[in-house]
Order: sequence, then C-alpha cells, then structure tokens
Amino acid sequence: MNWITNYVRPRINSIFSRREMPENLWTKCEDCGTMLFHRELKGNLNVCTNCGHHMAITPRARFAALFDGGVFSEVAVPAPTPDPLQFRDQKKYPDRLRAAQKATGEKEAMLVATGEIGRTPIVAAAQDFSFMAGSMGMYVGNAIIAAAETAVKHKRPLILFSAAGGARMQEGILSLMQMPRTTVAVQMLKEAHLPYIAVLTHPTTGGVTASYAMLGDVQIAEPGALICFAGPRVIEQTIREKLPEGFQRAEYLLEHGMLDRVTPRTKMRDELITITRMLMGLPPAVRGDLPAPSPSPEARDKTAE
Repeated sequence: MNWITNYVRPRINSIFSRREMPENLWTKCEDCGTMLFHRELKGNLNVCTNCGHHMAITPRARFAALFDGGVFSEVAVPAPTPDPLQFRDQKKYPDRLRAAQKATGEKEAMLVATGEIGRTPIVAAAQDFSFMAGSMGMYVGNAIIAAAETAVKHKRPLILFSAAGGARMQEGILSLMQMPRTTVAVQMLKEAHLPYIAVLTHPTTGGVTASYAMLGDVQIAEPGALICFAGPRVIEQTIREKLPEGFQRAEYLLEHGMLDRVTPRTKMRDELITITRMLMGLPPAVRGDLPAPSPSPEARDKTAE
C-alpha cells in the first residue's frame, strides 16, 4: 500500500493537475539577456526595459501605437503579377510567399494606412521584416506608389518606416526596377509640396537604402539600427581593413551627417507629431484628447488691456 499511496497516487494527481504553461510569456533580450514579461515588453513597444534594445515590431503593432486611439484604415495596394520569372531555388517562389503569409498573417512585406497622429491626418507605410526579410519586390513598389498617390490626393504628409534586407532576388531585375519607381513616387510628394519623413529601423539595407529610405525631407532612425547598402562583413572582406566601432549604425551615421535624428521608439510618436505639424505649417498639437481650454475671464481681460 505504501508504494501505491506514496508514488502512484501523487503521480496520477500531478498528471491531471498539471497546467500547460504558454511558451511565449517571456522573451529574452538579444542584447543584455534580460527575461522580459510579454505584457511589459508589448507595453514598451518591444523595447527592452533594461537596456533599451529595440526589437522587431510588426507594422500593425507599430500603427496601433502611432495613430490616435490605434485607429487606422488600410490603403488598398494593387497586386502584382505572381511569380513573373517562374523562380525556383530550394523552394518555388509561390511556396515561399505562402509560407511567409501563413507565418505573418499579412499579404506582403508592406502595410499602408491612413489615420491621424495628434489630430494630424497622415499616410503611413511600414515594412515587415518578418515577411521574407522585408525584401523589396513589386508589391512593395506598388505599396509606396499607392501611399504617395493617396497622400497627394488627400494633401497629407507621408511617413515611411523602412526595414528590409534589400531587393527580392526571386523577382530579379523587376525588383531592382522598384528603386526608380519609388524614387518617382517620392518626387510626386515633393512636387505637391508635401512632407516625406523616412524612419529607418533595424535593418535597412541594400536597394531600399539606395532609394526611398534615404530620400526623406527628414531622416530619423531608431537607436542601434543597421543602415547600409553593403553589410559591414562584405566591406571588411573587400577592403581587408577593420571597420570603426559601430560603423553603419544609426548613431555613427548621425555623427557623420547622414541622419537628422535618432529617436527611441517610445518617443517616436511625439517626435513625428511635432515634425509633421511643423512641416505642414500647423500650430503645435494640443496634448491630450480634449481641445485646448478656453482662457479664463481674467486672462481675457488682461489680453484686452
């Protein structure tokens, strides 16, 4: 009886009383190794509360934090020709697209939306690095053109968040053609005298850096973002020299005049509101969700005097 009461019964109880612990409750910071509770991390916009390391964030999560009340409307993007080159490496290109769509829940690597920030109407576009490394294909080119056309039509500024590993090799020369296409889209905004603000996030590389990501009226980057055309390892192997510390990171580029600001993600919304309203010739935004209070009778009397 001792064997049954001391081993079998506790074992049965432990099996039936065991609770499944979700695996995604904690995230380890890639920089400092701190274990971060998922609610705390989400509330801080995927920025480590210990060291300030900026982790990846999806376009929808970014827009939810950017727009007033998290409310925004998606802009329809024309769908390009699927698999125009019939490309295949280890997998067929359509299979890779379907796998990325299933993993991210998104159609493609860029999301375009309209809404308000600080009661200021804007158009915003954001790349999703988790979708085939945010690679720039025909859909991304169509998305930027759709964003620019929407901004010009409604006379709104365009804010673009870049995050990409470069051009999409599965689309070959058609992917590289998006560089001049998106440059023309940015020129549309300039001719309409509308602000274009580029926010470079980690990483922004390749043909994206060589086109629309570096054409903003204001260039802002998140801390620690890798921003380059060719990666540091490729450059080191080519010139056979050791690169400076922090080479091609946001802070290094700010010191050397390639960026205007390096702004933490948690302060990005306020920064964008201020810059956007300034470029649009609007008065400073009223803090809070209520209109500015009416001046008191005493203040009105003093003003009249």
